[in-house]
Amino acid sequence: MYATQKHATRILSAVMGGKTLTDALAEVWRADPELKPQQRGAIQDVCYGALRQLGLLNTMLDTLLSKPVHEMELRALLLVGIYQLNFTRAAPYTVVDHAVKVAAHTGTGQGKGLVNAILRNFLRRRDELVKEARRTDAGHWSHPDWWIAAMRKAYPSAWRSVLEQSNQHPPMTLRVNRRQGTVDGYLAELAAVDIQARALDDTAILLAHPVGVDKLPGFFDGRVSVQDWGAQHAARLLDAQPGMRVLDACAAPGGKTGHLLELADLDLMAIDVDGQRLARVDDNLKRLGLKAALRAGDAAVPKIWWDGKPFDRILADVPCSATGVARRHPDIKWLRRYNDFVTFSQQQRQMLDALWPLLAPGGKLVYATCSIFPAENSAQADAFAARHPDAERLPLSEGLPVDGQLLPTPEHDGFYYALFRKRP
Repeated sequence: MYATQKHATRILSAVMGGKTLTDALAEVWRADPELKPQQRGAIQDVCYGALRQLGLLNTMLDTLLSKPVHEMELRALLLVGIYQLNFTRAAPYTVVDHAVKVAAHTGTGQGKGLVNAILRNFLRRRDELVKEARRTDAGHWSHPDWWIAAMRKAYPSAWRSVLEQSNQHPPMTLRVNRRQGTVDGYLAELAAVDIQARALDDTAILLAHPVGVDKLPGFFDGRVSVQDWGAQHAARLLDAQPGMRVLDACAAPGGKTGHLLELADLDLMAIDVDGQRLARVDDNLKRLGLKAALRAGDAAVPKIWWDGKPFDRILADVPCSATGVARRHPDIKWLRRYNDFVTFSQQQRQMLDALWPLLAPGGKLVYATCSIFPAENSAQADAFAARHPDAERLPLSEGLPVDGQLLPTPEHDGFYYALFRKRP
């Protein structure tokens, strides 16, 4: 318990200071390599849970405090303690006792007494505090106020569901490599090892409960991959036929790259601006037994990496706010700012305008994001079509909304798709 609280406090404090959860976790793993897998799992559970419920936790803590706590690490410790007391089965006495011990090492003279008083007061008033906090938007929805307001405006009838889903545990979905098997066959293999699952379509399988990839039959032989069902629409929507020259822009970590090559034999180029992330594409393709030409480069600057030969298909899976996958990355809710969408929109526009000339006449381009904000999605697609008279907007395939916006559900994350064809 002590190690869990100590490290979770450090991680939550780092995120509150602007660091991503991924980077904060990695920093702790490097600093304490002796942590056992079970300890790492416990730390991650607390960090992810506290960030999902941070709006509620902050609201209750502010009610309990007589004056603000300016030291980030001490505030993070209080939030961790309140999360454990309200959302876990840990013994209350143990949570308080170890939190006081952690406070003794935060470097503040008042830490121990404050932590002891606040956590014990929370236990006495828990029902009242939770009830009052949930009457506020921040406490009820555990999202920033500006985010809540933006969802209300964008989705008048669905905003509640969107916010609720963003606070849930994400689904674990598999993609069966149809070069090596079928959904029915793989479901039988899962049943044989007592893994409950059901088919979503002819390649996607939803697990009843997440498991480690080492538990998945044939994972390391490339027979199956982990990929959200919403993300699996990209490769199908591109409709790449055997022999076509295809560009996967912003390809890392390679899930869509692998899916494209599972569907057809292609002359495929995968690029990414981050060379280290591009190495993950290579690893994924090796596991699947597939090949593509990998290039490190910025999709918005084709002259650096393009050989001058047009592409029949382009997948523009552009950088975005990632707000559609916030339940997988709950730090996104607290790190994003409203003005970030101006920057993302500019990047997306530059990338689309740079990639369009690379598409052959009659070719197709899929614009994709994992965002749920219209500024990055429908507004961006509409503006692109207005700038390019030779861009014909095509209807989407069955299973996708007419407007291209997938909102988070228990079966998939939030994604957006738009399909364009270059007029001859």
